[in-house]
Amino acid sequence: MYWNRRNITFRIKLLKTSLLPLGTLCKRDTIASKGIAIPIIKKTDTSLANGVCCFFDSKVRCKVTISEDDTQMKILLVEDDRTIASGLEYSLQQDHFSAVLGYDTVTAKHVIAEQLDQFTLCLFDLSLPDGDGYELCKMVKERSDIPVIFLTAIDDEVNVVMGLDMGGDDYITKPFRIRELLSRIKSVLRRYHKQTQTKSIIEIENIRINTLEGKVYKNGDEISLTALEYRLLLIFANHIGQILSRNQLLERIWDVAGDFVNDNTLTVYIKRLREKLEDNPQDPKIIKTVRGLGYKVGD
Repeated sequence: MYWNRRNITFRIKLLKTSLLPLGTLCKRDTIASKGIAIPIIKKTDTSLANGVCCFFDSKVRCKVTISEDDTQMKILLVEDDRTIASGLEYSLQQDHFSAVLGYDTVTAKHVIAEQLDQFTLCLFDLSLPDGDGYELCKMVKERSDIPVIFLTAIDDEVNVVMGLDMGGDDYITKPFRIRELLSRIKSVLRRYHKQTQTKSIIEIENIRINTLEGKVYKNGDEISLTALEYRLLLIFANHIGQILSRNQLLERIWDVAGDFVNDNTLTVYIKRLREKLEDNPQDPKIIKTVRGLGYKVGD
């Protein structure tokens, strides 16, 4: 659907969600959709060009994103302090990012479940009124490999390490300068862009993977792996330094192989991989067990 205002045509994306941009000055207006006038509540005209407006009908609450550029990178921002959230949203828009706001875990979980594939990066406050950023990060990483940055007022080593070990990519302590946050966002995105580019050679310790040939070498000698062992190794290789839970591994193997792999089978395959890759499978240095959480390759 398109809406023309002041001779500028905006594309309007309709997204089914309960998330509304609260805390802004609004006024009522109408837009026409297929000849039907729909009542909406939208932001003031000064922020309309790259802003968000919302409308209601009798059955569903929807969100309408108005943007002149569909290629903008979209960020999911979850922050319970509405003043901080609004300031961050404005700053992100000035730097050509599009932001979707959430103020609690309930709303954020709904957006993650329904729209995660639309986001390039997530910004999560660690302390939320009905939960924390850890569980949101876990939910994101179980569904997609997109970066997560934590906003925290607790500059505590335990909390920071916990967040990073759960898959978080960076953190920033409040109060922070907006330019520092933008710099960290761009740095993480550059790192992810490099990681997602096709790599023909991946090296882990004394293991070398040639993805073009589908071959694996240990100390220069080729290792024979089954298709599923090779796929499992690639999953680890593409998530260097990240802790992967058994459920995450099972979901990724299921998605690609199309065969049923249960928890016991996964244990067997990890054991076989260690026997082929490790110098001492009883004391693994490549595929490491993180007690209670899962497995990790690399630091």
